Amino acid sequence: MSINFKNALGIHPDALNVRSKRSEILANNLANSDTPGYKARDLDFKGILQGEYENRQRMELNRTSQRHIPAEGVIMDSSMKFRIPHQPSIDGNTVETNIEQAEFAKNAMDFQSSFSFLDSRFKGLVKAMKEQG
Repeated sequence: MSINFKNALGIHPDALNVRSKRSEILANNLANSDTPGYKARDLDFKGILQGEYENRQRMELNRTSQRHIPAEGVIMDSSMKFRIPHQPSIDGNTVETNIEQAEFAKNAMDFQSSFSFLDSRFKGLVKAMKEQG
């Protein structure tokens, strides 16, 4: 009997990819906190995963020719949103350091939760395979 990894792992591998991309975006926001006119951005995490959960094929691209370069884990720019600041800066910068740091920490904890879930799931799968063999 074969193992269907999509059923066994659920949405967590996709969540890790999205959270990894989100941490890059949040780190970029923090790095540009003093750049005049910089607009803080973020991912619509729930929207991405809900769409991915409802239609798992949506993020996979079809290749119509062997000469096309395969694309994996594509996150469309439409998922990127500008953050609306609570206290806009005079120079047009919309990065609020305290909010970005809090979002970064929350994203890191959520990443670790998904990673721990996957780790325990893989350990269970390995144990099941050893018991059958």
